[in-house]
Amino acid sequence: MKPIYIILLLATTLMLSSCSGLLDKEPDFVTPENYFKNEGEAMNSLNGVYNRLIDTYGRTYSRGLFSYLVLNDESYFKNISINNIRVMTMDAADLDIGRFWEVLYEGVNRANLLLENIDRVDMDVERRNAIKGEALFLRGYYYYLLVDFFGDVPLKLTATKSPNDKYLTRASMKEVYAQIVKDMTQAEGLVLSAPQLKYNERVSKTAVQAVLARVFLKMAGEPLLDVARYEDAVVYADKVISSGIHALNPDFKQIFINHSKDINDFKECLWEVGIYGNNIGNIEQAGMVGIENGIECPDENIGYSGGGMRITAKLYSLFGTKDTLRRDWSISPYRYIVTNGATVKQVYNGQQIYDRNPGKWRREYELGAKARSRNSTNFPIIRYSDVLLMKAEAENAIHGQPPTTAIDAVNQVRRRAFGKPVDVVNVNSDMPNNLDKVGFHQYIQDERMREFCFEGLRRHDLIRWGIYVPVMNTLGKSISTTAPAEHRYGGNAGLNTTERNVLFPIPNTEITVNKLMTQNTGW
Repeated sequence: MKPIYIILLLATTLMLSSCSGLLDKEPDFVTPENYFKNEGEAMNSLNGVYNRLIDTYGRTYSRGLFSYLVLNDESYFKNISINNIRVMTMDAADLDIGRFWEVLYEGVNRANLLLENIDRVDMDVERRNAIKGEALFLRGYYYYLLVDFFGDVPLKLTATKSPNDKYLTRASMKEVYAQIVKDMTQAEGLVLSAPQLKYNERVSKTAVQAVLARVFLKMAGEPLLDVARYEDAVVYADKVISSGIHALNPDFKQIFINHSKDINDFKECLWEVGIYGNNIGNIEQAGMVGIENGIECPDENIGYSGGGMRITAKLYSLFGTKDTLRRDWSISPYRYIVTNGATVKQVYNGQQIYDRNPGKWRREYELGAKARSRNSTNFPIIRYSDVLLMKAEAENAIHGQPPTTAIDAVNQVRRRAFGKPVDVVNVNSDMPNNLDKVGFHQYIQDERMREFCFEGLRRHDLIRWGIYVPVMNTLGKSISTTAPAEHRYGGNAGLNTTERNVLFPIPNTEITVNKLMTQNTGW
């Protein structure tokens, strides 16, 4: 059973929800001067920083960051064709975008507050340093999400003390990434190892290293194009690999069954968002993993899902005719229907591609009583297979031809997908060994889509590769002209995508309050 993180939020007299001066609505019951007296209070504060990875409004990893906030070419949304963020028809007044911005800055502010007080807590030095390191990392991670989605953003490194605190201008993306790297590299030397933590809902040393590899890979791509960072990405991926702590789970589907069963596996999943309960009582840490992105099922005993996310034929075809184990777990081959009063599986035929749902997280594996619209299924932010594929991509970018180490890293992921030993050559699973640098990069792009579909990475990848808009436009045209007539509306998100969609708009609420704020191009 996963540990229960009871979130005692440290609501100070004037804790603000973002740079804007909007007061947090949580109870005013304690001030920093009277808090941070012992390890328990420090941990409560740290839990409050983690808590913004799961918000009750569903804009972060409880829902939005694997569904409607990360639109891409893997899926579309059932029965939504106009006037919705899910088809790219939103503006700077969109509530989802405004709340997303606010939640991320709440995370930043909570981290700042903890960092300003942690050194005076009377506790074991190693554990105190770990808390400090996790707070530094999380501040960096919230800024990573902010800069990834919004571009230039205010860089706020102190906790809000008063509604009269000065407003901040937007820092450049380069400045924000520099701070992210600074926070995360400092955290690397402070946090505990994965075996010490045992649970991957807290950030370990190798988790920090893996996320740093992701940050460096982004910096090497669009829009910064700081290609020297490919070397850094390799260095940090190699740190994780050489640690010997992590490995691929030999059974691809078991990764996601473990999530549904609340089984923690820090070897494959370096860092997961810890999600708990079904919004029972006063603990609101539940999510919608396997519900929002789940298999259509009307039966709450099996596990309800409206099947709101549907897959694209592009994704299905990308697996080919051999990669069927991974395909038929990632993409559901069936749905549940009621026949003669009984709920039964209805297996799809070969023509029913656009009817299918994401299948990674299957509610039928959840234990205990099930709620209709909430569950305790964790969401993986970074897995070991990602480390291997990041290493391969970065090494290929550095060298004139893909090195054997890059090819081997990809083949480990592919052999696992086929249910084969990762260290044994296999003619069916192994990638072609005669690809040039360009061909290898294209193969990596496709392999990342196969391996990480529905894990919230595809939009980010397409943007850093500089191909988000053309890929979405091509998808939109394909679906709107070649899909069965009843599914052609699924192309609307792609057809509506323009260059402005590479970044979200700065929320109107922020621009209205902060007169130093400017808007992103096109919004």
